[in-house]
Amino acid sequence: MATVPLLAFFLVGFGLPAVAIVTGAFTVSSDAETGAGSFTTANLTDSVQGAYWTALLSSVKLSALTALVGTVLGVPIAQAVLTSRFRLLREAVLTASGVLANFGGLPLAFAFVATLGNAGEVTKVFHLTDHGWSLYSFTGLAVTYLYFLVPLMVLTITPALEGLRVQWREAARNNRATALQYWRHVALPILFPSLLGGFVLLFGSAFAAYATAAAMVGATVPLISRQIADALSGNVLVGQGNLALALSLDMIVVAALVMAVYLPLQRRSARWLS
Repeated sequence: MATVPLLAFFLVGFGLPAVAIVTGAFTVSSDAETGAGSFTTANLTDSVQGAYWTALLSSVKLSALTALVGTVLGVPIAQAVLTSRFRLLREAVLTASGVLANFGGLPLAFAFVATLGNAGEVTKVFHLTDHGWSLYSFTGLAVTYLYFLVPLMVLTITPALEGLRVQWREAARNNRATALQYWRHVALPILFPSLLGGFVLLFGSAFAAYATAAAMVGATVPLISRQIADALSGNVLVGQGNLALALSLDMIVVAALVMAVYLPLQRRSARWLS
């Protein structure tokens, strides 16, 4: 009985919108001259063609790249913090990571525009524009996303790193294994599911991000989230609400595939590190 409120909230907050998205994705727009409310697959067909397909591929590319870089940067930072002798440093980094991992949207866009934009302070000091730097590009957006993805990876991988037993390192050392050999043959194979799980989590966070990209690059970088907003607001074509639902369904499918990879990896990692 104690779980009933949670299940009811989940049903209302996630179940009903999911049903509405699936239903609307296979329905003709209500403002169509003929066939209003009838079943169709045209919305899904259109959502994987032309500019919409380009935006979906661009979102996947941006999410995969930033998740990979965030994983590569986050793991050594987390390991350095855990092995540090200064407890205050560890608490400060983990606290800051918890804040920065949830820092996004318009404030993040404004911070980067003021810092690395065309008239940003860092851009002017180092003359980055003369070297081809542009914040309002795919590369600039990727750098912005790393601002919250790297701290998120630090928070995600820290429990797994703490689960590495001291006995494993001592056993490797007793068998004359170097630090590199220990990480290559012992630590990384055990951490591999957690690393992939963290990568998947970062991918999902970047894939679902909207406000930062919308405020900073607009339509310069094609993203599926921007296409959904344009379809809903009628900026390009009027009466494309159901097409927006089809684009949302595409995102749900990608997210479901991501979670299908993440959950088994999480369970496997938990068995090793428990």
